[in-house]
Amino acid sequence: MLDSTFSALADPTRRAILARLALGEATVGEIGEPFPISAPAISRHLKVLEDAALIARTRRGQQLVCRLNPAGLKTAQEWLDHYRAFWSGAFDRLDAHLKSNPEGSKP
Repeated sequence: MLDSTFSALADPTRRAILARLALGEATVGEIGEPFPISAPAISRHLKVLEDAALIARTRRGQQLVCRLNPAGLKTAQEWLDHYRAFWSGAFDRLDAHLKSNPEGSKP
C-alpha cells in the first residue's frame, strides 16, 4: 500500500487533484476543468488515486463524485513520522556532540 501511495503522489497532476479535493468533493468534470488534458487522462489519474486509497468515488445519478479519503494517507504519514523522529534524534545528538566537543570539530 505504501508503494502505491507514494507512486500516486509522485505525479504533479495527481497532487493537484488532491489539493482540489481538499477543498471539498467534486465531480469528475469539475476536477478536470483546470487541466489541459483529456477526460480519459483525468479518469486514469483518478483511478490511480482510488487504487492507492487516497480518494473515494461514488455515483450520484449520472455524475461520478470524488472526495478525499484521509485514511489513505495514514500509512504514508506513519512512515514519514518514523523517519522524521529518527532524523530529528540524529541531528539532536550531532548538535549535542558538537556543543560538548567544540575543539574536536575544528580542523
